[in-house]
Amino acid sequence: MRLINPQDITAVILAGGRGSRMGGVDKGLQNFKGLPLALHTLQRLHMGGGVGEVMINANRNLAAYESFGVPVWPDGLADYAGPLAGFLTGLERCETPYLMTVPCDTPLMPFDLAQRLANGLQVQATDLAMVSAPEAGKDGQLQLRSQPVFCLLRIELLESLVRFTQAGGRKIDAWTAQHTTALVSFDQPGDDPQAFFNANTLLELQSLETRT
Repeated sequence: MRLINPQDITAVILAGGRGSRMGGVDKGLQNFKGLPLALHTLQRLHMGGGVGEVMINANRNLAAYESFGVPVWPDGLADYAGPLAGFLTGLERCETPYLMTVPCDTPLMPFDLAQRLANGLQVQATDLAMVSAPEAGKDGQLQLRSQPVFCLLRIELLESLVRFTQAGGRKIDAWTAQHTTALVSFDQPGDDPQAFFNANTLLELQSLETRT
């Protein structure tokens, strides 16, 4: 079986949200250990070496994101339509056979994310691969949960997503449920249990910074 070449994968960093739970600030530009969150994500993508190209999906402060040195594209859908709008923008702009989506607010994401998602997609011969990672439930116990904003998609899914969004669909789970999906577990020995922790509030961001 021929492995997916990293040069065949483009990553899109999803930074197009309102940042409502952070008081409306642009989440991707909030500092974490002296650098904007989205820049941490970009650096980890480059250091991991699992993708050929990177772009950013953002809807404000475009010049600040452009200063990171990669293409920046706003949503094609109006009114901050959520992560799926970023998926759609990425698929429309992607020039490689595969697109990987990552949020801008997970500065500890694994360096080998693209490689493991690619292996899962190829071995299981699915339309897409999605991260499954430990997450604390209401009882505080860690459980494996799917993380749908961390996806590797075949570019052929663009047509399906266009139909879904044109019909008013906005929920990632509802769209991915229409396609075969490989769940790739990130709970192996050596995996950081906080790798997919996303900071939704400034307090959570400060807490993560003090813990790492």
